[in-house]
Amino acid sequence: MYNKAIPVLAAILLLGSAAAWYWWPRLAPSAAPPPPVTAPPAPEAAPEIANPMPAADAGATPLPALADSDSPFATALIAVPGAGGVRKFLRPENLIRHLVATVDSLPRRRLAVDLRPLQPTGGTLTVSGGDEQATLDEHNTLRYGPLVAILGSLDMRAVNSLYQHYYPLFQRAYQDLGYPQGYFNDRLVVAIDNLLATPKPTVPLALVRPKVFWEYADPDLETRSAGQKLMLRIGADNSAVVERKLRELRALVATGASAAPANH
Repeated sequence: MYNKAIPVLAAILLLGSAAAWYWWPRLAPSAAPPPPVTAPPAPEAAPEIANPMPAADAGATPLPALADSDSPFATALIAVPGAGGVRKFLRPENLIRHLVATVDSLPRRRLAVDLRPLQPTGGTLTVSGGDEQATLDEHNTLRYGPLVAILGSLDMRAVNSLYQHYYPLFQRAYQDLGYPQGYFNDRLVVAIDNLLATPKPTVPLALVRPKVFWEYADPDLETRSAGQKLMLRIGADNSAVVERKLRELRALVATGASAAPANH
């Protein structure tokens, strides 16, 4: 990879060679002792996998290349019991890569919006009250109803079977995202646990608008992860459905030391 550091490094090496040639007769009239022999650094160990996936079934249908996986994976996803309605919401390009990027960003402060696997939610954010007493309107939750209904009807065992079959492509996409030593299933469990840790306010969520966009007035809520803020935004009834399905999925994908469910 060519960047500005490479010419700088080359210049340093050349200057070092010139300095050695100039000062060598003056500072080292006799042969210098050989440098001490040091052992090469040990290669960096890969992090321990907390939630290993089962070995691939030798008799399973061979997987396509990641670059060719959009059509077969989308077809298989829509065939999952309860998932037929998701077809109209999917963004079919780079589907596995976008799923991986979204899962990875859920526990972070910001979602990878340009890499989301679904179409944007219709409508706009609904707010009650004026700027001084604004709260998140309860009718805002209706925007998320169709997708939450699909999620609530999914057979999570079938979802997990599909995930296990395509897992090598999920893993490859995660490594390509910038985690060559990472393990995507561990990141999925972390993301699920973060979502399940979302607080459950009992009062309407107060909002402020310091600039253009609305924010949660409670500093604790505003500093929460992108995934938790989404769980708050979809409303208590919708988040209860999502939480139930997340617990079902976690029970299937958490296979190691972290298999105990989050206590929330």
